[in-house]
Amino acid sequence: QVQLLESGGGLVQAGGSLRVSCAASGRTFVGYVLGWFRQAPGKERDFVAAISWSSGDTYYADSVKGRFTISRDNAENTVYLQMNSLKPEDTAVYYCAAGRRTLFGWPKDRVYDYWGQGTQVTVSS
Repeated sequence: QVQLLESGGGLVQAGGSLRVSCAASGRTFVGYVLGWFRQAPGKERDFVAAISWSSGDTYYADSVKGRFTISRDNAENTVYLQMNSLKPEDTAVYYCAAGRRTLFGWPKDRVYDYWGQGTQVTVSS
């Protein structure tokens, strides 16, 4: 059974940094894309970043490009999202996702088969 377990969320001041982690288990993720999405209160879930498990290629939403970095540790089966220069508008529940229907384009929900429960990130002004 595939499990994606996020951790590392919390409260940080604007301009600060935070790293969230996603521990993946239950299958091999070769050929998969691991992504981060976020959902703020009253808003739709938005794509943040994604990484190819095999190649390490990455893709970012314009809103986080240059501030966030996604990475993975294949040996630990973990994906990270390093978030720098955080802004109050980054406040959201951050979800980890895994999937391989990449023909839809990495930012699309339908790429992803598996989702974590989410971790709250709150940025105070």
